[in-house]
Amino acid sequence: MEIADKAVYDGTRQHAEEAALAALVSQYAGTLYRVAYSVLRNSADAEDAVQEAFLRVLRHRDMLHEVRDQRVWLIRIVWNVVLDRKRRMKTRPETDDVAELARVLPASGLNAEERAAAAQHHAHVLSCVEQLPAKERQVLMLSAFEELTSVEIASVLGITESSVRSRLFRARNLMAGLLNHERSAR
Repeated sequence: MEIADKAVYDGTRQHAEEAALAALVSQYAGTLYRVAYSVLRNSADAEDAVQEAFLRVLRHRDMLHEVRDQRVWLIRIVWNVVLDRKRRMKTRPETDDVAELARVLPASGLNAEERAAAAQHHAHVLSCVEQLPAKERQVLMLSAFEELTSVEIASVLGITESSVRSRLFRARNLMAGLLNHERSAR
C-alpha cells in the first residue's frame, strides 16, 4: 500500500513541477526572447538561446523553489547563454539591423496611420540605441525594455549597482543627445 501511495505522490509532484515549468515558459518566454535578441540580433539565435535557457532550468528544476525572483534568475540564465553564444560567434558584427525588433514592439489599439508612425518612431529610437557603446546599450536595454531595477541589472550583468547607475546615466545622456541631434537635423 505504501508503494502505491509513494507512486501517486511522485506522480503528483512531477505533474506539479511540469505545470510550474510550463507557467514559467508562458510567463517569461517573451521577456527572455527580447533579452536574447537585444544581444544576438538574430531571431533564430535568440529563440535557440531561450530554449537553451529553459533546458538549463529543466536540468536544475529542483532548485526552483529556492529562487526568490524567478524573472531575474531566468534573465540571468539567458544572459549567460547569449554571452556564451556571442563569444563563440565573434565574427558577427554588433550593429545588426534593428528593424525586426521594431516590428515586434507592441502597437495595439492604434489605427493604421498611428501604427505606421509608432513603428517609425520605434525604429528611430532603436537605431539610436544601436549607436550607443555596448556597455551602455546593455544596461539601457535591460532597464528600459525589460524594466529591471538597478539591483536586478547588477545581478544579471555581474557588476556593481553603482556601475549600473553610472552606465545608465551615460546611456540616457547619450540617447538624449542622439535624439536631439536627429530632431535638429530634420
